[in-house]
Amino acid sequence: MDADAVAAEALVAVEAASSVAELDEARVRYLGRKSELKQALREVRDRETGMALNSARRRIEEAVAARQAGLERAELDRSLSEERTDITFPGEAQPRGHLHLITQVRREVEDIFLGMGYEVVEGREVETSHYLFDALNMPAGHPTRSPLHTFFLDDDVVLRTETSPAQIHAMEARKPPIYIVSLGRCYRRDTADATHYPIFHQVEGLAVDRGLTLADLKGTLLRLLRLLFGEEREARFATHFFPFTEPSIEAYVSCFLCDGTGCRVCRHSGWIEIGGAGMVDPNVLRFVGYDPEEVTGFAFGWGLERMAMLRHGLPDIRALWENDLRLLEQF
Repeated sequence: MDADAVAAEALVAVEAASSVAELDEARVRYLGRKSELKQALREVRDRETGMALNSARRRIEEAVAARQAGLERAELDRSLSEERTDITFPGEAQPRGHLHLITQVRREVEDIFLGMGYEVVEGREVETSHYLFDALNMPAGHPTRSPLHTFFLDDDVVLRTETSPAQIHAMEARKPPIYIVSLGRCYRRDTADATHYPIFHQVEGLAVDRGLTLADLKGTLLRLLRLLFGEEREARFATHFFPFTEPSIEAYVSCFLCDGTGCRVCRHSGWIEIGGAGMVDPNVLRFVGYDPEEVTGFAFGWGLERMAMLRHGLPDIRALWENDLRLLEQF
């Protein structure tokens, strides 16, 4: 083959290419594995022919490289001259996260009690049996002391089952009057179902002052219920027993799902328990050095998850812990 003729033909085709795609077609036609030049190089048998073919190949490669650089530079110049970006246009909105539903309810409860003159205090999630059991007047055989109910870290250290120890710490540190709430995580060996979960959040309230009665407690809880759930939600109180309060009551609100007719969420009772409450037992007051003849107090502990369920019609408490964005984005 005539190497100079092939090179001349290739240079004309390379120069005529008006785009990178056309240039690539010319490169494959004259330098590709099946091109006439490559086939001739495979079959070369003498030095002179090989030198001529390699010289033609180099000229074509240099021409392709130069033409490609020119085409790319022309494309860049065209883009710079024709394409415009209006920097005054608003950018694309980026999705933003927000507080978890439980945190939203927690902050709302804090705001309600701050508005009633209470102080928000922090409690400890890891407690000693002294503060979780002994100081709260729990007898030796109480079910809460069992490892079947409570997570023990060692013989004396536990994960708190309720936020009540915070009130003992507060009473030890100050004198009456005391009006506090403590909110945080609690842990119990509960089997997960529609209304129970091994980890949950609780708001614990305590008021100690002269002349406080059960009527003050009921008025406080009714105020909280009305602000959280609205006037249409029915509430009732029933007597109960807690070692640290006497007398003790439990607060219930009408079931949001069945409106009182009975379903699996309310266990076919028509009511959902919010939590316990009562007048502080005199033994608890004596434990921290208070005189029950001089002051009285009331306390309550309610679950934040159950509040969230009631507020927003969630049928299962486990949904709050599954981190499903389809649910969380609704709040």
